[in-house]
Amino acid sequence: MEKKIVIESKLENICVIEKLIDEISDEIKLSSDIYGKILIATIEAVNNSIVHGNKLDSTKKVFVEVVIENSELHIAISDQGKGFDYTNVPDPTIPENIENISGRGVFLMKKLADNLIFNDTGTQVELIFKI
Repeated sequence: MEKKIVIESKLENICVIEKLIDEISDEIKLSSDIYGKILIATIEAVNNSIVHGNKLDSTKKVFVEVVIENSELHIAISDQGKGFDYTNVPDPTIPENIENISGRGVFLMKKLADNLIFNDTGTQVELIFKI
């Protein structure tokens, strides 16, 4: 299975992504545990693309591609922003960062996905889930 979707960088378009994950879940009969992980991680990634990548510029797009192969669900999320240094994201669990909201989305994605891959520029993240 392969699905592609393109949305404008508006926060209200996150509901389009929720619907996409619901459709995939229905098609491949995901357990509620895996469904929750996929939904939260994907929404975090799309939210980061809209807010941090594309800076809420509605003329810029977020691209989501879903591929299922070899018992894995791959979700690639790309934006048209300048990218970021994904190797230098603050750890939100250390005491000096507890009050800081920066880094929580990436932290959640790492915890929820079985694998997380950024491209060299930080404009694309691929979430991989064993299903």
